[in-house]
Amino acid sequence: MTDPSTPSGTATRAAASAPAETPERNPWPALWALVIGFFMILVDTTIVSVANPAIKAALDPDTNNLDNVVWVTSAYLLAYAVPLLITGRLGDRFGPKRVYLVGLAVFTLASLGCGLSGTLEMLIVFRAVQGLGASMMTPQTMAVITRTFPANRRGAAMGLWGATSGVAMLVGPLAGGLLVDAFGWEWIFFINLPVGVIGFVLAWMLVPHLETHEHRFDLFGVALSAAGLFLIVFGLQEGEHYDWAAWVWGMIAAGVAVMGLFIWQQFRTKSEPLVPMDLFRDRNFSVSNIAITTVGFMAASMSLPLMFFTQLARGLTPTESALLMIPMAVAAGILSPLAGRLLDRTDPRVLLVPGMLLVAIALVWYAMIMNADTPIWVFLLPSALMGIGQSGMWGPLATTATRNLQPRQAGAGSGIYNTTRTIGSVLGSAAIASFMQSRLEANLGGGASTGDFSGGQLPDFVVDGFSTAMAQATLLPAAVVLIGVVAVLFLQRPASTRVGWSAEAASAH
Repeated sequence: MTDPSTPSGTATRAAASAPAETPERNPWPALWALVIGFFMILVDTTIVSVANPAIKAALDPDTNNLDNVVWVTSAYLLAYAVPLLITGRLGDRFGPKRVYLVGLAVFTLASLGCGLSGTLEMLIVFRAVQGLGASMMTPQTMAVITRTFPANRRGAAMGLWGATSGVAMLVGPLAGGLLVDAFGWEWIFFINLPVGVIGFVLAWMLVPHLETHEHRFDLFGVALSAAGLFLIVFGLQEGEHYDWAAWVWGMIAAGVAVMGLFIWQQFRTKSEPLVPMDLFRDRNFSVSNIAITTVGFMAASMSLPLMFFTQLARGLTPTESALLMIPMAVAAGILSPLAGRLLDRTDPRVLLVPGMLLVAIALVWYAMIMNADTPIWVFLLPSALMGIGQSGMWGPLATTATRNLQPRQAGAGSGIYNTTRTIGSVLGSAAIASFMQSRLEANLGGGASTGDFSGGQLPDFVVDGFSTAMAQATLLPAAVVLIGVVAVLFLQRPASTRVGWSAEAASAH
């Protein structure tokens, strides 16, 4: 924690109230251009969750384990998470615009490869390449906000960032359902091609070239973090498949040990560590990183059991399943900008605590109604509650984490924040696959191996057990979000929100 009475605290306050790097230029057009690419990344995560049953039916029809197809998401998230620490620094070193454009090109070309994949293994490889492109893009979006918006206007900017998540939650599942039903699962990736081209042209035209800063790159730290994450995620995801053999637990333990070695190495690095530990002296940065890990876990794990339940237990099409997400997306899209504006003049806990609690309550509500007798329209109610809660979660957390970052630290701080978010997503994706499989074994017994989970509605004799398993799996992200609620209680109100709401911020749009 930084003490405001110390010189470092004074510096932090100064950074918080410092003007943007490019005050003479309106930063909003550049942000809108970057949001297109960020939107595509988010859509590509949510769109795949709807298409998972169709992908499994097409590319993995001969097995009844759900964890194989989940690697389509986990490979993307793992390749996304590992490089984020260094791609944030690349933005500082070579300029966020250049790194963003390279990442967008990689992501778009990998989307073409995903759509052309003829095997599950090939799809997983191209999804990993997509993740690499996404890892180059995401930190640059937050870094541009940090470096071009004054501190007392970043809440409004992050409100747009949060609203983008809400719209993506609508467009992703709905577009995914329509595309899968009409043309096949391949088109959820082909749709990225025109969006990627448009986003590239607009970013090229509208995003400014910002000042670069010299950095050294801790490649040993990158290797340690990559090895540790892979060992942990692979062990979690494949544990159920191998009956939690001793070597699986050994792999997870080795991953934890390697991550511990990575943290120790970061403290010992004298020149320029991959993770500047002095950033964690700011309590809000540290707490926000803990909280966003739980939020990332929830976001990656909540939709998978719901989509399998609605499509396999209730017989809905991908499009019909996606339509159940509309209240969540609409509520989050409308309320997120309002939450961002409010955040610029209030304590972040006012938004974060009730927002995250509502998300947890909505997940428990889902679990309570996931059975064969619940009318389908009832699932719209927790969806709306989920959207209301998420509007007070994404933008406020990102704003609180980055508000005090100095321009030189913008890339590193954004990289760390997005890394912790994505690590949470990776763990959520791996954990939900394992937990779903274990709940299927517990509730179906032999039926878990004889039931056909590759597509189409399940036979009546397994519907009840399957529904119970998916409902129990939904409680896992709810429990993790509650850990985040406890974390955000330790946030402090940033000094920059105490200076009042400026007329300039009020007319930002």
